[in-house]
Amino acid sequence: MAARSPYFATEESARGIRPGESPAAALRRILATPGAHQAPCCFDALGARLVESAGFPIGFMGGFCVSAARLGLPDVGLISYGEMVDQGRLINEAVSIPVIGDGDNGYGNSMNIKRTIKGYTNAGFAGIMLEDQVAPKACGHTEGRKVISREEAIMHIKAAVDARNESGSDIVIVARTDSRQAISLDEALWRVKAFADAGADVLFIDALASVEEMKAFCAVAPEVPKMVNMLEGGGKTPILSPAELEKIGFSLAVYPLSLVGVAMRAMKDALVAIKDGGVPPPSILPSFQEIKDTLGFNRYYKEEKQYQLDK
Repeated sequence: MAARSPYFATEESARGIRPGESPAAALRRILATPGAHQAPCCFDALGARLVESAGFPIGFMGGFCVSAARLGLPDVGLISYGEMVDQGRLINEAVSIPVIGDGDNGYGNSMNIKRTIKGYTNAGFAGIMLEDQVAPKACGHTEGRKVISREEAIMHIKAAVDARNESGSDIVIVARTDSRQAISLDEALWRVKAFADAGADVLFIDALASVEEMKAFCAVAPEVPKMVNMLEGGGKTPILSPAELEKIGFSLAVYPLSLVGVAMRAMKDALVAIKDGGVPPPSILPSFQEIKDTLGFNRYYKEEKQYQLDK
C-alpha cells in the first residue's frame, strides 16, 4: 500500500485517516456521518494536497481530469489501468485523507476487474468507482454511451466484491451505471438496486436529469450511500448545494471539472501574459513563498535538522 508523505500532513488531516485506520475505514466512517460530503476531483499530487488543505474530508481521482492532465487527451477510454494506478499511488502518498479512484469499466472482463481492485487497493485508494459502459467507454454526460447487459454488469460487481474479500482489504466499491442516458431511468434504478444486492457499498447513477430523478434514485436501497456528480458548467444533473443534496438523500458529491478547468484557464492566461512581455498578475500567480508553504518546504527543513551532523 502506498506510504503517505509527512510533508503534506496538515491539521485538516485529523479529519481524514486516523492512526491505525485504513483509507477505506476512514471513508466508511466519514460517509456514515450526516451530510453530503464534498469530494473535488484531483488529477495529481499537488491538486490532492490542495483539496486536503482546503479542508475537504475526501478526495476523488477522476478519469476525465487524469486523462486530460497526464495524456492531454479526452476521457474516451484511452488511459490505461497502469497509468491510473501509477497516478493514484502518487496522489495517495501526498495526502492523509481517503481518496476514491475512478476505475472506469474495470479495464476488461471480470478477471481484469479483480486485478483492478487489488491494484487500486495497493495504490492506497480508499474506494474505487466501477461503471457499466461498453469498452471503449465514453465520457459521462455525453452522447453515444452504451452499457453492457444487466447480467454482465452484476457479475462485474460480484467479481469486485470477491477480489476485495480474497485480498483481505476493505476498499469501498462505488457502483456506477450509465444506463440512465443509454436506456432509461427505470433501467438505471433497477441496476443500482441489483448492484446493492451484489455487495456494492456506494451507488451512483450518472446524468440524472432532474431533482425528481435524484429523489427517485435516493429512494432505492435507502441503507446504501448515494453519490452524485455535480458536473460544473453544463452537465445534465442540477447543481445543488450540499444542504440540498443531503435533504434529497445523498452522502457524497463529486465535482469533476473545477480543478482541471480552473488550472487550464489559469495556464492559458499566464501564457498570454508571458507572451505579451510580462508575467502573470498576483491574482493568478501565488508568491514564491506561498508556493513553498503549500509544498511543505518548512516542514521538510524542520525534520531535516534532526539528521544533521554537528560540525
